[in-house]
Amino acid sequence: MNKIKIGILGAGRGVEVAKNLMLAGAGIVALCDFNEKRRKEGIKNLGTDVAAFDNFDDFIEQEMDAVVLANYFHEHAPYAIKCFEKGIHVFSECISNGTMAEGVELLRAYEKSNSVYMLAENYPQMIFNREMKSVCNGGTLGKIIFAEGEYNHPFSETDSSFIKDYVYFFEHWRNHLPRTYYITHSLAPLMWATGATPKKVAAVPVFSPVKEIATARHVGDRAAIITTSNDDGSVFRVTGCAAFGAHHNAYRLCGENGQIENLRGMGNKIMLRYSPWAIPEGKEEINLYEPSWNDSDEENINQSGHGGGDYIVARMFLDCIRAGKQPEHPYDIYSAVAMSSVAILAHRSILNNGAAYDIPDFRLEECRKEYENDRQSPFYGTDGSKPNIPCCSQTDYKPDDEQIKNYFKVLED
Repeated sequence: MNKIKIGILGAGRGVEVAKNLMLAGAGIVALCDFNEKRRKEGIKNLGTDVAAFDNFDDFIEQEMDAVVLANYFHEHAPYAIKCFEKGIHVFSECISNGTMAEGVELLRAYEKSNSVYMLAENYPQMIFNREMKSVCNGGTLGKIIFAEGEYNHPFSETDSSFIKDYVYFFEHWRNHLPRTYYITHSLAPLMWATGATPKKVAAVPVFSPVKEIATARHVGDRAAIITTSNDDGSVFRVTGCAAFGAHHNAYRLCGENGQIENLRGMGNKIMLRYSPWAIPEGKEEINLYEPSWNDSDEENINQSGHGGGDYIVARMFLDCIRAGKQPEHPYDIYSAVAMSSVAILAHRSILNNGAAYDIPDFRLEECRKEYENDRQSPFYGTDGSKPNIPCCSQTDYKPDDEQIKNYFKVLED
């Protein structure tokens, strides 16, 4: 069988994705990055000879079956559309679209194509999230009616390497990232386990600026507390990307008969609890255990990042291409656009004192018409566009002159 040929857009995260795709049997044929230094480092880190490009239009003319979109967080949709127009499959990191209008454009282009589209979201495939889905599928918890997802990622105020590696120019998207936008790590595992899709969203901020010595971060919120009402009657509470307490990825699914969660600060351990009157045969009221992979690719999984999730989603994508089928919920394009809508509209909820917003069903043309010209964005674009909405709950917040001065000093060192 011929190897699936893949091109990589974005030499930072993209190289790590590429390594897992190679581990799963694909071949990397081209790498594109607009930054010369990162492009050269990417080629070196790939450890294989590939064609290198500094512009996407030349890159996409190479003979390839699929493209990994690992460019800037909020700018995936335009490149995905170009791939669809050429019948190239798409593996897209994090949110699928940075604006509501892009979500409409993305789906319209996709529906004219024969491309496979998969959201490259790895957190549902962490071992504890796979176990929680398995237990939910088993039915012993009854109907899942409430779930929580926290992606909590605080960082050191004195970590100059983070600035150099991840926020290396003033207009970088991380310097203007609302706390609701980086949503998929907290939301997708709940959608994966339950099959639910959000239909309404509201959010409130936790404003507490990190007093970095050097920063250009224009967001003083530590977290966004987001609630969604879902199409199956359940409710989710998620955080987006938060920065409070200690680092953790925490998930809890509550059914009519019991609940299951991974335990913060305790590795991969699972706590499965039942109400005393609903204990299934072979279980205890309280079950504390560490799950197993039960996967023939466990050796490859253990070499992979993000708790093994990086390899599993790479394998899933290649399997979809080989079978000529779209991925299942929440990896399909409609789920991806729904999650992006949660991210975008949750931030609008924050800017509008917690008002609730309906999540549009972009399968319906009337919903597409409502949002097809909605280009509100808190980000700078590589095309020179500027933010047209605030990125922070306190709309006049910004780092002080001394912090910005020190930020540029770190970049120069």
